[in-house]
Amino acid sequence: MAKLIIEDLHVSVDDKEILKGVDLTIDDDQIHALMGPNGNGKSTLLAAIMGNPRYTVTKGKITFNDQNLLAMSVDERSKAGIFLGMQNPVEIPGVTNSDFLRAAINARLDKPQPLFGFIKDMERAISDLQMKSDLAHRFLNEGFSGGEKKRNEIIQLQLLKPSFAMLDEIDSGLDVDALQIVADAIKKQHELTKMGLMIISHYGRFYDLLKPTKTHVMIDGQIILDGDETLIERIDKDGYDWISEQFDVKIQKENKVRMVYRLGTCAMSEKSKYHAN
Repeated sequence: MAKLIIEDLHVSVDDKEILKGVDLTIDDDQIHALMGPNGNGKSTLLAAIMGNPRYTVTKGKITFNDQNLLAMSVDERSKAGIFLGMQNPVEIPGVTNSDFLRAAINARLDKPQPLFGFIKDMERAISDLQMKSDLAHRFLNEGFSGGEKKRNEIIQLQLLKPSFAMLDEIDSGLDVDALQIVADAIKKQHELTKMGLMIISHYGRFYDLLKPTKTHVMIDGQIILDGDETLIERIDKDGYDWISEQFDVKIQKENKVRMVYRLGTCAMSEKSKYHAN
């Protein structure tokens, strides 16, 4: 069973504490919705799980399949079956989608995947996401619209077949039709592989398409409230102020920081870079 366990996790960025004691357990075949106002720690949690070097774990544990995730490099975490669908996918001129994905897949295998099998898998994923047939030969995300970049993240998800996937606002930038296409592809992969999922979104419609098993609300670096789909419905209707008042927690103002990922972040090394807007 692919189980992710987070215990009393504290994480700092530039000596500022962002996560202040997060406890969370996600089993395989579960879909967890992670909600909360911007700037309150959701993306920080995903970055810490993936091993982004800017985020310093000062206390707590993260285990995956009984392995100490904090002792593993980014590429080791990826090879162990963890995937992060990025909020702002980077453009990489000169590297085609097919070269990138085949290298990422083969980095996880003892023997390289046969070329014919890779081509069939990629063509199937491109069809599922209703992308243009020349996608394999285009440079990674270069010249893509926001929606195309997000769909390309799901193509990577389908081909890498992780045991546990995190999707950070993968629905932003998608129109109504694309939202349905992406949700259907995620559900299909979830049903095939029984992977665990943690999904950040601000939109009840997206969660309604995916039917999360559990819902968590993060405010000021802590998971304040847990629930089911009815919690999503109330937040969609009433926002977060009632939670802040009921649990006497302060909603943090967003400090806009855009994460810029390099090629290695997904599967092959841990180099990454960040820029404030």
